[in-house]
Amino acid sequence: MDYRSFPAIFVADATGLDFLNSIATPVDEPVDWIADGEGLLSWLDQAKLVPADVLARMRSQTTPAELDEVAAKARSLREWFRDFVQRRKGQPLVADDLSDLDALNSVLRRDEKHGLIVANPGAGGGLVFTIQRRFMTAESLLMPIVEALARLVSEEDFRYVKGCNGSKCTLFFADHTHGHARQWCSMAICGNRAKVAAHRARLKAAKSS
Repeated sequence: MDYRSFPAIFVADATGLDFLNSIATPVDEPVDWIADGEGLLSWLDQAKLVPADVLARMRSQTTPAELDEVAAKARSLREWFRDFVQRRKGQPLVADDLSDLDALNSVLRRDEKHGLIVANPGAGGGLVFTIQRRFMTAESLLMPIVEALARLVSEEDFRYVKGCNGSKCTLFFADHTHGHARQWCSMAICGNRAKVAAHRARLKAAKSS
């Protein structure tokens, strides 16, 4: 199904997991929001990971074939990291897990960032020091994604990284609820489906008794 038919899904409460959820089945057929270069640009825009002016420059200065190549690298990264999360979710990460993250560190070493003093956008005004990224090539579009994955493994408690309990759902999320009792990617999606299924099961059981 064409990714343009649906807005991307952001229910994970963690950007790195939202990236894994950039392929999902919102209705009946799988949707890959980074199926091509334009899809990658659109997903980065919706995720607010890359400034709009940078995305516009990439569209005007980069060929579709080059963007498609970067999207293919993003998909490869996504599936590699999905395997890592699938094997580690529900348990704390330890120092020994670092060796499995060499691929992330090798990309992070190529990142181009710099400090900058800018006007404070807050109500108080004044000046603030920020860190900004140089997007010099199309491949640099991967950098904010890799940073999000790095922040996930270093800042998130993996004991509460979960997969949705929906029978056919593939979405991940970070459970930040009180008591860590979250079961569903979204109550509006899989939670309601589970309630309807349970209600039908009760009705069927009552009729057969």
